[in-house]
Amino acid sequence: MPREKGRKVVASNRKARHDYAILDTYEAGMALTGTEVKSLRAGRASLVDAFAQERNGELYLHQMHIPEYTQGTWTNHEPRRTRKLLLKRLEIDRLIGKTREGGLTMVPLQVYFSDGWAKVEIALAKGKKAYDKRQDLAKRDADREIARAVGRRGKGMHE
Repeated sequence: MPREKGRKVVASNRKARHDYAILDTYEAGMALTGTEVKSLRAGRASLVDAFAQERNGELYLHQMHIPEYTQGTWTNHEPRRTRKLLLKRLEIDRLIGKTREGGLTMVPLQVYFSDGWAKVEIALAKGKKAYDKRQDLAKRDADREIARAVGRRGKGMHE
C-alpha cells in the first residue's frame, strides 16, 4: 500500500491563538501507541487545556485527549496520558531555554498527519492580558468592516 502524501489535520486549538501571542512554532513528532494512532486516523482528538512541559531534559505533552479506540481490546490506551514529544536536541534546548528565561509557555496548535506520520505543531507563546484580547477583537471587527465597505464600493453600492 503506498504511503499517504500531504497534510491531514486531525485537531486544532483555535482558542490558543485567542489566549496567547504566538512567537514561534515547531513541528514535533509524538511517541504514540497503536490504538492512539488508530483513534487519530479516525479524526478523534482534543487539544483543549493541552500544554507542553519539560521534564529531565525532554519535552512532554500533557492533557491532550485522544479517546479510546472503539475496536481496541485490553491493549487500549489511557485517553489523557502524558506523551513524549520527539524533537531534535538543539530544538529541545532552545525551547527549554526560552521557557525558563521568562513568561513563555509551550502550547499545541494542531495535531495532524504529515506524509503518514502523526505530528503536533507546538507554539512558543506568551499569555495575553484581557485588554490585549479586546484590542485584537476590535481590530478584527474594524478590518472586517473596512473589507465590507471596499466590497460595496467595488460593486457600485456606496452609501
